Amino acid sequence: MGRRVKGLSFGRKKERRINLSLFQEVIIWIFEIAITIGIAVVFTFFFGVRSSVVGPSMSPQLEDGDEVLIDRFSYKFISPKPGDVIAFLPNGNVNTHYYIKRVIAVPGDTIQIIDGVVNVNDEKYVEDLEPAYIDDAGIAKEAITLGEDEYFVLGDNRNNSEDSRFANIGNVREDYIIGRVWFISSPRDKFGFIK
Repeated sequence: MGRRVKGLSFGRKKERRINLSLFQEVIIWIFEIAITIGIAVVFTFFFGVRSSVVGPSMSPQLEDGDEVLIDRFSYKFISPKPGDVIAFLPNGNVNTHYYIKRVIAVPGDTIQIIDGVVNVNDEKYVEDLEPAYIDDAGIAKEAITLGEDEYFVLGDNRNNSEDSRFANIGNVREDYIIGRVWFISSPRDKFGFIK
């Protein structure tokens, strides 16, 4: 009579079972990570493009070297409005840094600087900040009516800003606008939303 030997047998094949619930959990986990990364990339691309402020033209709110975030998404659905702080490429020049200025007038508006004061559509332009008397009206000494895709921008530090008053910048076309500057990310003591 043959005897069956119990114990180790290296010649026997073991059945492998896949733990289906563990497999599903891993797939769900990978999918959630991919979604999170995707959302982070989209959020960063549209709302978190970082740029540095160059020069003192937006002082005192933004100083030279401050880091800001630019929202590139909103203006795909709405247009810039007076008071918005925008980043743009002057004359569409991609070989320069972003210019950061405040929108003063929008398409169809007529702007003129009279006796150091900004006038839009024949009325004094009212804004939150108390701007200085403008020493040099530049090309805005004469009335300028904006085209259907043009914006007139000024720096908050009006007497130390290269902006739409000067022919080398002029009116900013909509397709030159990168987005709305909405948040100061650095330095820490200024961390927060832009007014």
